[in-house]
Amino acid sequence: MNIIEITDFSDPRLDVYARLTEAQLLNRFEPAKGMFIAESPKVIDRALNAGCQPISLLMERKDIDGSARQIIARCGDIPVFTADRDVLCQLTGYQLTRGVLCAMLRPAPLSVEETVGNARRIVILENVQNPTNVGAIFRSAAALGMDAILLTPGCSNPLYRRSARVSMGTVFQIPWTFIGSETSDWPDAGMAKLRTLGFKTAAMALSDDSVSIDDPRLAAEKKLAIILGSEGDGLTESTIADCDYTVKIPMYHGVDSLNVAAASAVAFWELRAK
Repeated sequence: MNIIEITDFSDPRLDVYARLTEAQLLNRFEPAKGMFIAESPKVIDRALNAGCQPISLLMERKDIDGSARQIIARCGDIPVFTADRDVLCQLTGYQLTRGVLCAMLRPAPLSVEETVGNARRIVILENVQNPTNVGAIFRSAAALGMDAILLTPGCSNPLYRRSARVSMGTVFQIPWTFIGSETSDWPDAGMAKLRTLGFKTAAMALSDDSVSIDDPRLAAEKKLAIILGSEGDGLTESTIADCDYTVKIPMYHGVDSLNVAAASAVAFWELRAK
């Protein structure tokens, strides 16, 4: 074990944990050098299973021979920075929720074609910006039968620390990529690509011509893309207009909408391939 006791907060090797923002970690100008932070042994373990390359670990001293022991063994001779909880809190500015962080290189992005492969049910996220919602949607998608996720350029990145943690590491288990690199790539170019790949599209939205989520035509579709919109405004009118179906979840007691993460779980369960 390459254990390094933290004595100098200015050590540049700690920048990834203490001073770099999520945008700086992403490193759009040099993607090959992009990094992300995986938090908790479960998330780190799933990232390693997916082939992600670890750079260093940061953890409480008690976790070295405790919850992180197997993780350390899997990571080889990378630096393992350690200190007591209060010292780590001073360094990072927050309490480590699960006691262990791992800095990793970002994997090379997949193409849309590689991501959807032989998928029958995929998810499209349009401008979903809250990392917690993105992580929760990934967890539901993995658990409830979705085969892949595509995100428009306006979405929060699934490898942001909070997204990956909320997803319980499922961001490393279900294929995903961005559909286009500029906001102008969606919806026109993105929708055209989905049609080329053989997908019918279902916009989750309330409108006069919405069909119920249990409409048998949806279940009968061989390949279906379920499209979910942003937290505040939902899907854009142009996206809804381009979709083959507009789909609603029947509701009661005068409630007219659900949080996008909650709605996703209902939609995934009902629309999964059977």
